[in-house]
Amino acid sequence: MHVCKPFVACAFTSSFIIKTIFMNNNKLLVPADGIVGLKQNWKEDLLSGFIVSLIALPLCLGIAMASGVPPMAGIIAGVIGGLILSLTSGSNLTINGPAAGLAVIVLMSIDGFRKLAPEGLTPDQVELFAYQCTLAVGVGCGVLQLLFGLVKAGVLSNFFPSSVVHGMLAAIGIMIFAKQFHTAVGVKPESKEMLDIILTIPISIMNMNPEVALIAAVSLIILIGLPMIKNKYTKMIPAPLWVVLIAIPLGHYFDLEHDHKYLFLDGHEYNLGPKFLVSLPANVMDGIVFPRFDYLFTGFGIQMMLTYSLVASLESLLTASAIDKLDPFKRVSNFNRELFAKGSGNILSSLLGGLPIIAEVVRSSANVNNGAKTRWANFFHGLFLLIFILFLGQMIHQIPLAALAAMLMVTGYRLASPKEFTKTFKTGKEQLFIFVTTIIVTLATDLLIGIAAGILVKLIIHTVNGVPIKSLFKPFLTINQQGDEYVVDVEHSAIFSNYIGLKKQLDTLPHGKKITLDFTNARLVDHTVMEHLHELGNRYKENGGTFDIVGLDDHKPLSAHPFATRKI
Repeated sequence: MHVCKPFVACAFTSSFIIKTIFMNNNKLLVPADGIVGLKQNWKEDLLSGFIVSLIALPLCLGIAMASGVPPMAGIIAGVIGGLILSLTSGSNLTINGPAAGLAVIVLMSIDGFRKLAPEGLTPDQVELFAYQCTLAVGVGCGVLQLLFGLVKAGVLSNFFPSSVVHGMLAAIGIMIFAKQFHTAVGVKPESKEMLDIILTIPISIMNMNPEVALIAAVSLIILIGLPMIKNKYTKMIPAPLWVVLIAIPLGHYFDLEHDHKYLFLDGHEYNLGPKFLVSLPANVMDGIVFPRFDYLFTGFGIQMMLTYSLVASLESLLTASAIDKLDPFKRVSNFNRELFAKGSGNILSSLLGGLPIIAEVVRSSANVNNGAKTRWANFFHGLFLLIFILFLGQMIHQIPLAALAAMLMVTGYRLASPKEFTKTFKTGKEQLFIFVTTIIVTLATDLLIGIAAGILVKLIIHTVNGVPIKSLFKPFLTINQQGDEYVVDVEHSAIFSNYIGLKKQLDTLPHGKKITLDFTNARLVDHTVMEHLHELGNRYKENGGTFDIVGLDDHKPLSAHPFATRKI
């Protein structure tokens, strides 16, 4: 999930794209889809797909490592996300593959199934058992996503409050950073509990493997420093690829290929060897692992299926929405088709031993930046990943794990950076409270409970602020037509939990008219609704209509933010 802000990608479309998308009448010439689109735009899409694949390769490997599964699992997901989902996705410019946001959930599943392993298994058999059971969860997640798409559940992305979603992502970021920090310094923590993993970071610092830590430190300097260099030639190579190009020689210098010991300044003896490098099977086909379904419908298996499907669907939908905003052609994703595509992709990936697939925001925004025009860029990204693994396997094996850990640490930091706390605080103190509650409960328990806690806290705050119980989940509104103007009078409240009903009513109004949304009789309009209405209004105006919000003069904003909650 990245990424300076989880679902609001900060990207600027190259000027040469803008010059190519206007017709003589100044209307956007939207690229064709399908084979026609491939014939028209293959050069731009091929170039973008290649550049994105260079970013995706180390990330696929790193996310597999963070998930506690073999590196091939990440490559399989990237290849399927490109070659297969590019043809079925509901979005035009998103890049599909494994993502850091789900790595924590996969690792949670692996750890949970280890505890359920039958007695008498060897350690290697226990690992395979947990891996295969987790693959079954991925298949179950895919089936649920297919059902979500069939029942048109894409609208559910509008239900979850922004502060809860960002809190969930920040918690994931903290988990990723903490877990990968130990790998970056060459130490394996004894505890599997997240709070213990966080608290034992100082111990790992004191016991770090200096040469492994040096590789991670150099990688971090590149990842953080390269974006600060104002040189177009330097930026032609993505930062993750620079990390790989520099970390591999460092690994050779420290002779990570062979087991050996060395003494450092303090005279302490440290171990090095191939376990600090990416491990790939000699034959690509040996990387295919099949799921086992006999533990899928246990209590833990069902819990994991629900967690997988909720987080994977939510991240994909919000990423697609964010990339729609960056699309110079102003195309709008089909969210229900997006869910259906992700479901089919997750079934196939999990059946072959791959990680869950979502629409990933960092690679997707890079895709836009590099001039992609159609879904074929995603296809070419998957094709290049397949070529890399088939013909460059020996080079991939030489990548130090510490370099991949550094990439994931940067990803985790960006998800949970102090800026995220500051931005949330600026939207309102109550939003920060919900945000922090979601983080703390998630770290202490799991993602589902964390999300539920955040939603519950928000509902309690709304009730305290005077929202009637009857309007917590049901909107009350009347629509009056006055010529070409439609006046929507909203009563009681407009909050995240009743916004789906409100939006459903607004979507029935014809395009190209004047819409006036009147909140005079609403006691409270929350931040999530203000944010959604801003986006809805912009889309309505793009279709030739006007969209005005009135009746908030007597409402007090809870912060200076333009989308702050307002109450009477």
